[in-house]
Amino acid sequence: MRTERDSMGEVEVPDKAFYGASTQRAVDNFAISPLRFSRRFIWALGLVKGSAARVAKAQGHVDATRADAIVAAADEVRDGILDDQFVLDIFQTGSGTSTNTNANEVIANRASISIAGEDGAERVHPNDHVNFGQSSNDVIPTTIHVAAVAALHEELLPAMDALAMALRAKSVEFADVVKSGRTHLMDATPVMLGQEFSGYATQVEKGTARIEAVLPDLEELALGGTAVGTGLNSPAGFAPAVIADMAEITGHAFREADNHFEAQAAKDAAVNTSGALKTVAVSLFKIANDIRWLSSGPRTGIAEIALPALQPGSSIMPGKVNPVMSEMMMQVCAQVIGNDTAITWGGANGNFELNVMMPLIAHNLLESISLLTNAADAFRRRCIDGIGANVDHARHLAERNIVVVTALNPHIGYDKGAAAAKEAFATGRNVGEVVIDNGWLTPDQVNEFLDLERMTQGGVID
Repeated sequence: MRTERDSMGEVEVPDKAFYGASTQRAVDNFAISPLRFSRRFIWALGLVKGSAARVAKAQGHVDATRADAIVAAADEVRDGILDDQFVLDIFQTGSGTSTNTNANEVIANRASISIAGEDGAERVHPNDHVNFGQSSNDVIPTTIHVAAVAALHEELLPAMDALAMALRAKSVEFADVVKSGRTHLMDATPVMLGQEFSGYATQVEKGTARIEAVLPDLEELALGGTAVGTGLNSPAGFAPAVIADMAEITGHAFREADNHFEAQAAKDAAVNTSGALKTVAVSLFKIANDIRWLSSGPRTGIAEIALPALQPGSSIMPGKVNPVMSEMMMQVCAQVIGNDTAITWGGANGNFELNVMMPLIAHNLLESISLLTNAADAFRRRCIDGIGANVDHARHLAERNIVVVTALNPHIGYDKGAAAAKEAFATGRNVGEVVIDNGWLTPDQVNEFLDLERMTQGGVID
């Protein structure tokens, strides 16, 4: 251990740690959970600190030697080399000040060693140099937005595009597979299996559009507001230059917030983004659950589709195979919906000039993006791509469906149709036979009007 000092006095810190006294105090105070900030968040934090140091050097606020060392250390943070130095619990001070301080101390000590050796000469100061022109209150909301924008652009949106394409391909593959429609889990008029899958593909595509719609708000950054939104101690032109540097490095359209008081006191953009992610989760839950039902059986269920067999499904029942990828996806979606509830309540807790639940919002938002990314990718590769249609069985079920009598309504009326359906169900016959036996239509008319494929195209069959 070594002894470090901060404004509150002396603290014992692990000798090999790059962090210092303030971080150690937070370690001691917040031993709450095993949860730590994600790689994506630390990446974004390193990006912010490196860009700030480059601009501070260019504008003459920090000398070149220190600034260059800060940039190098911040790049190590961004690239994950110093991840073991970010030791703080998610559940901490609501502004995330402890984690901003953690970054400042790690970068300052790493930079100090690089320019002067172990003796610490020409020390880089965590506040005066690394944190120049910044406050935790604008750095942490900026980091949340930067991390979320990058994760959405680079991870989730590509995964959703690939999933939508896979579902669209299945809709084409299954375009000629006629099957029974179902409403209320009960038999309904026929559809094509491809039509069902086209609905799934469109759900995912619309989810992509919803996420793309929230990106402009996320690309707006709080940096430059410093403590309360007034920009005190941030030189004119500093924050816009830092934001421009981050935009150039990442290729994302970051810009300074139109109103710093909104950007720091409220987390509405994060709440809105979480709402879009929740909608995606609801869509994916529905798709996964439908696929689970459609594959149920294989002998005593619906079994209109067959899923890839991935692993044994039971420790006691030989030969059992379960829809494990659907179940995985449904659990992920439930978690994302739960995360949205936490983010919603976190967003509501902005008091005056600062939101005080930012670490919670950051963790849950980035976890939701990561979970949906990984789940969408795995679901596509290990489930959707390998789905096959049980064509003959699906048609057999459709032909046994008494609700196809609906197509005869324009020709025999609703009441006779209802009577035919009831008699067919009671006697085990199909409705066409009942209608013919009752003399309501000829066999040729029944064959024409009960054309299953034509029924899936809408309109009146005449």
